[in-house]
Amino acid sequence: MFLWAFLDKTFGLGFATPANRAWIEGGSPTTGFLKGTGENALGGFFSALAGQAWVDWLFMAGLLGIGAALILGVGTRAAAATGSLMLLLMWAAELPLANNPFMDDHIIYSIVLAGLAMAGAGGTLGLGDLPIVRRHPVLR
Repeated sequence: MFLWAFLDKTFGLGFATPANRAWIEGGSPTTGFLKGTGENALGGFFSALAGQAWVDWLFMAGLLGIGAALILGVGTRAAAATGSLMLLLMWAAELPLANNPFMDDHIIYSIVLAGLAMAGAGGTLGLGDLPIVRRHPVLR
């Protein structure tokens, strides 16, 4: 999910991001989502962040780093923690939620990330079982 979002926002693959709004075409990956939060409870805070270069770079680096870590199975714990933080911020930007006063896909994905980290999923299907990862617990 994170790596796909990075690729779509970077190259404008036409799914969530049209080609003319791609990051490599000068588009802002945060503007669309954050500008739409203006009416929400914390909308003023998040709308002010929309389109700022440092926010775009931090967001895209987070998507790439979290996505790559989860796909490779290295740094799964750190990816789960930072991914959950990113999802929590996205959840907060949408408050109050339209359909359910508490639960939405951001919370579900955070629970899934916690499960992946606790289950040591990186060692099962990823590179998490490499000797260097076993020697350095921070890479698990």
